[in-house]
Amino acid sequence: MPAMSSPPVVDATRTLAVGSLLALIVLGLLWELRLAPTGSGMLALKVLPLAVPLAGLLKRRLYTYRWVSLLVWLYFTEGVVRAFGDGGLSAKLAMIEIALCLLLFGACALHVRARLKAAAPAGS
Repeated sequence: MPAMSSPPVVDATRTLAVGSLLALIVLGLLWELRLAPTGSGMLALKVLPLAVPLAGLLKRRLYTYRWVSLLVWLYFTEGVVRAFGDGGLSAKLAMIEIALCLLLFGACALHVRARLKAAAPAGS
């Protein structure tokens, strides 16, 4: 049985979600280990929860997209606190984190919506 192709919006939002998640991971590691370290580097462990859903996003698990859209708000909150509490480079990195979080949330929300719409019966 041939695999059904997904709508272009589903593929685009998947790519955007995976890309923004990877960018958040890289940003978190670079931020805490190189660019504006805050101590011994232990804060770099904050990116571990972001690595967990990566496989689910790549495997197109709808449930993963749903819970990542909730998880991302923790990182958004951290970005807001550090953007207004820190100064210099750290505040700029926090603004990037905020933007990536909003991008990830939007991509996940649109992905879920598009997948549910594509799966709905034609008469609905």
